[in-house]
Amino acid sequence: MTVKDYLLERMAGGTIHMTLVDPDKQAPELAAEVAANAERMGTDAIMIGGSTDVNQMNLDETAAAIKKAVQIPVIYFPSGAHAISRHCDALYFMSMLNSRDVRMVIKEQAMAAPVVKKLGLEPVSMGYILVEPGMKAGEVGQADLVKRDDPMAALGYALAAEYLGMDFVYLEAGSGADQPVPPEMISTVKSVLSVPLIVGGGIRDPETALAAKRAGADAVVTGTLVEKDGYHQELESVIAAIRS
Repeated sequence: MTVKDYLLERMAGGTIHMTLVDPDKQAPELAAEVAANAERMGTDAIMIGGSTDVNQMNLDETAAAIKKAVQIPVIYFPSGAHAISRHCDALYFMSMLNSRDVRMVIKEQAMAAPVVKKLGLEPVSMGYILVEPGMKAGEVGQADLVKRDDPMAALGYALAAEYLGMDFVYLEAGSGADQPVPPEMISTVKSVLSVPLIVGGGIRDPETALAAKRAGADAVVTGTLVEKDGYHQELESVIAAIRS
């Protein structure tokens, strides 16, 4: 089964949870421990990535360690073509649709495509949309951020992604955001979208996760949550809320 088919199958049963691990935030051994804990708690997939300071060495070492520690898919969430790991099961082959920099829309992807082919990685196509506040991802990606009170702008980008043939749409408030993607924006986008909708950024508690689920998110991503000590109870409660 491909990673794409796995995700679609899991989403058919309801909203799923994915845990994002940044290779720059901890040693590979600790990253593997985080991933294994998340798997035990019921997360459906591990994503690896970060907006800055991801390089070939820390990506490879982290991906290899995590891959040994879990049975669920390990998916690379790339920041560019400069680092791609053969240790991942798949990568999001994504375009930052609202970037002002054509490099983030298509040029990085053009550089990465031959490497992805050579390594035999499964590409999972995705339209990536940055919503205020956007955080470091918005800054690095030079995003023309979708305003929080403009759900129709998000709808336009999302529907364009579907019409361009992308398999998933990702609404992202940014890692460490003090506010998540508004539920009203999620529901507006979901009302017209036929492909799965992933939502991340600013989701740190079960109430916020449940709000995203109820608004229509097919997948909820948490990352900053697992970067602090004593995350176990909070992560478990978020995953439980999504599965409720």
